[in-house]
Amino acid sequence: MSRVGRSPIEVPGGVDVEIKGSYIRVKGPKGELTHTFPPVVSITLEDGVLSVNRLSDEKFHRSMHGTARAVVNNMVEGVTKGFEKTLEIHGVGYRAELKGTTLVLSLGYSHEIEVEPREGISFQVLDRNNVIVVSGYNKQVVGQTAAEIRSMRPVEPYKGKGIRYRGEVVRRKAGKAGKV
Repeated sequence: MSRVGRSPIEVPGGVDVEIKGSYIRVKGPKGELTHTFPPVVSITLEDGVLSVNRLSDEKFHRSMHGTARAVVNNMVEGVTKGFEKTLEIHGVGYRAELKGTTLVLSLGYSHEIEVEPREGISFQVLDRNNVIVVSGYNKQVVGQTAAEIRSMRPVEPYKGKGIRYRGEVVRRKAGKAGKV
């Protein structure tokens, strides 16, 4: 059996879990998430502990077992603690600011870029307008929003300018070698 799929998920207090066949709804203090899984996995709730089981040992069933458990765990964690991704902006004149809930980016283009937050997403701008924190309760939406912001000015390898994730290592290239 899958090591990930076997481990149980503790449901903290204040979290409401509703299971109907392969449909699951998790509601907590930060929000509400729903997901429908293929009918090859079954999810059960007993004494505040969620467990995910598969029907057989077919390859697709094995692959869905760990995936379904990870998704359910992320749903429970998201509605209790939430998720966040941190982006850093490097470059002269590159900055971010908040106007209401809208994120406004100045990234060296002839215009400013405005990013409207999706449902359940919030932005913070820290450290002299060079750090953006994307937070929310849905892990997939937080990651997708951070990736879309990063793609507006990806890091270039010669000077290292652009938007990167916190802790991301950028491989730098040497520039042109002059006449010797």
